[in-house]
Amino acid sequence: MAFLSDTLSRVKPSPTIAVTNKARELKAAGRDVIGLGAGEPDFDTPQNIKDAGARAIAEGKTKYTAVDGIPELKEAICAKFKRDNHLDYTPSQVTVSGGGKQVLYNAFVATLNPGDEVIIPAPYWVSYPDMVLLAGGEPVIVEAGIETQFKLTAEALEAAITPKTKWFIFNSPSNPTGAAYSASELRALTDVLMRHPHVWILTDDMYEHLVFDNFVFATPAEVEPGLYDRTLTMNGVSKAYSMTGWRIGYAAGPEHLIGAMRKVQSQSTSNPCSISQWAAVEALDGTQAFIRPNQALFKGRRDLVVAGLNACPGISCPKPEGAFYVYPSIAGCIGKTSAAGTAITDDEAFASALLDEEGVAVVFGAAFGLSPHFRVSYATSDEALTEACVRIKRFCEGLK
Repeated sequence: MAFLSDTLSRVKPSPTIAVTNKARELKAAGRDVIGLGAGEPDFDTPQNIKDAGARAIAEGKTKYTAVDGIPELKEAICAKFKRDNHLDYTPSQVTVSGGGKQVLYNAFVATLNPGDEVIIPAPYWVSYPDMVLLAGGEPVIVEAGIETQFKLTAEALEAAITPKTKWFIFNSPSNPTGAAYSASELRALTDVLMRHPHVWILTDDMYEHLVFDNFVFATPAEVEPGLYDRTLTMNGVSKAYSMTGWRIGYAAGPEHLIGAMRKVQSQSTSNPCSISQWAAVEALDGTQAFIRPNQALFKGRRDLVVAGLNACPGISCPKPEGAFYVYPSIAGCIGKTSAAGTAITDDEAFASALLDEEGVAVVFGAAFGLSPHFRVSYATSDEALTEACVRIKRFCEGLK
């Protein structure tokens, strides 16, 4: 008799976590490994935010809170949306969860019925399809390849919409590609969505503040106010504020959707960490002065990695507009054999051989729904990135 749920058989563990764990295990065993798998800034949480967390502990703010966020944090989130995105929300339209991942999961559990379709552009963040499957929905994957700079076209979106479509997931800047849509590029998609009033938009804006080269960020409900009543705008403090371990994500949308998500959270985790919530108030309300210097550091790393990877035979690496990832093509490496005799049949074989032979951990493209590619996170030091590019080039030069 099967003990585990049939639903669980539809999903797989996170490949990004698996790569990071393998790199840690090899390091612990004494291997010289450069880990480029984790989507996590290497900067420490800013001191003013850490101080706010420490004050919360000292002041005894360590009890249960309202299920989906303290009033002070909801007010700070409303102010952030007004300041940065020109969107007006009230606290009753805001939810706070244990990371952006929980916001997304709550939304799917609260809204999806069997047979409901969710359009997901590929490459995609690894958890989107599996969350949809866990909630009983059906992921509809639409490829947006290197020929369009990993950006979904209006024509492809239009072709994917059916009467069963419930959600369209939009992520800009993107994990895994770093691709970001300008307001005009986004307008082409929102024009399509305006013609299909049964389709809701779930926009993942987690990398909003990590954009380069004077790129101006825009979010769907800002570009097309007509979508306001069917858009869930999700964000968090993990990336821009280097608060990955504090686990605070948030979203704003129509009150009836937020209420449904609150119900899900009330019967799963209940409130996010109280201390983290107070730290997040400081993150959103306090100084934002460190964001631009961090952007400049990441831009320099992006340029270093793009140049280094494009110097590798068989690799082509576009220059993205944001986040801290690149998503190079390895089409020129497929079908070859590594110096150690490993057949490079696909991007998973490439990534595995690269880790075994050169000690560089990357995530293979199939995990993100588009091959043959791999993802590099450049949220690490210039020294590590430079050495990683040297090793990757040596590996590619050894392919026969």
